[in-house]
Amino acid sequence: MLSLPVSPKYSMGPLIVGITALVCYLLEPATNTLLAYDRYALQGWETWRVITGNFVHTNGYHLLLNLAGLALLWLLYAEHFSVTVFLKVFIWCSLGTTLGIYWFSPQLIWYAGLSGALHGVFVWGASKDIIRGILSGWLLLAGVIGKIIYEQLYGSSTGVAELIDASVAVDAHLYGALSGILLFGAMHTRQLLKRSA
Repeated sequence: MLSLPVSPKYSMGPLIVGITALVCYLLEPATNTLLAYDRYALQGWETWRVITGNFVHTNGYHLLLNLAGLALLWLLYAEHFSVTVFLKVFIWCSLGTTLGIYWFSPQLIWYAGLSGALHGVFVWGASKDIIRGILSGWLLLAGVIGKIIYEQLYGSSTGVAELIDASVAVDAHLYGALSGILLFGAMHTRQLLKRSA
């Protein structure tokens, strides 16, 4: 029988992120105007957008796709996350995604959505699986790396772009995934140093 990780310890982190994204969507268009990643607004010191841009979406389909991704991460990796660990990983991956866009993709003026940060959480969770000796971690990590390489070479699906009514920011997926692996490396190294002290 399938056992879902519904305990608050495992589900509250993803629920907080999902509910925040849903509330932002329900308050459109004001939230998009005030919260989305906007390069020019950031240059005008609207720095909150580095985090809040990850919570707003272009339309309901975009939100639903991202919430489905969030639910998948909850199902795959819930046992790796307490509420605080999930929120820390998500926020750091959000920050890494938007700073990566700002520094390395100057052509990307506007960005919205959870997907960059979700790629980071996905990579973090797969790395945690690998450290724990779970074979599927390698398969999941290889799958997301293959997806990102494909997107960098060939772009994203035009069907998805039409569905979300925006270009898919494939660079956000790359920066999110890099943030996830760097964050995992830093957190794992810190744990090893604590144990050896």
